[in-house]
Amino acid sequence: MEENEIKKYTAGHRERLKEKFLKTNFDGWHEYEILEFALFFVLPYKDTKPIAKKLIEKFGSLKEILNADYNELHTALKDIKGAGKHTVTFLSFLKYFSIKYSELKIKEKDFFSCSDDVSKFLRNLIGTSEKEKMCAVFMNSSGDVLGHKIISEGTVGRSAIYPGEIARQALILNSRSVIISHNHPGGGCKPSEKDIVATKLVNNALDLIDVVLLDHIIVTADGSYSFKENGLL
Repeated sequence: MEENEIKKYTAGHRERLKEKFLKTNFDGWHEYEILEFALFFVLPYKDTKPIAKKLIEKFGSLKEILNADYNELHTALKDIKGAGKHTVTFLSFLKYFSIKYSELKIKEKDFFSCSDDVSKFLRNLIGTSEKEKMCAVFMNSSGDVLGHKIISEGTVGRSAIYPGEIARQALILNSRSVIISHNHPGGGCKPSEKDIVATKLVNNALDLIDVVLLDHIIVTADGSYSFKENGLL
């Protein structure tokens, strides 16, 4: 097939896939088709199907592609002509765009009506990280979400800065309640004794400034554990 014929076929294929998207919104699509479609917008003149299939084969799933860090994506794409830093940046953007969307959703509601959304947001934000991270979500007196902050990275039970830093951020935002969360990179959501001790330290620090610790949620990529729901808070 000559170059002009390839371009004509690719353009026609893209239009058909766009029409399919408008009718189905990805319902019933293969993962490689979703990725192929997304790559249309960053690789406008290439056949993105083989690129999408190669990435799915390399990482195993669309989810793992979005969870991959910049260097992993760059290595996977380095041999594909035209798929350089711009493409890697775009794939990284897709994940953090979805996280921002989740954050905007929880900001529209109070915590008590969106606890599931909060857990999903936290799983997307830190649940897939290979490093242990502590995050705090801050609410006002009406339960509206003011924002969130990654407090630190490292082992929760060993860090003495968490209680003070969380309290400091609560004062800055004029927050009246807080949810804290950390991830377990090794999998499994059950809290350790150090997790329980760290939670008590944060609770005590917030109590001194009249701020309520609503929950501590441990997250992984696939699950979560609520201290409050399990009677630990």
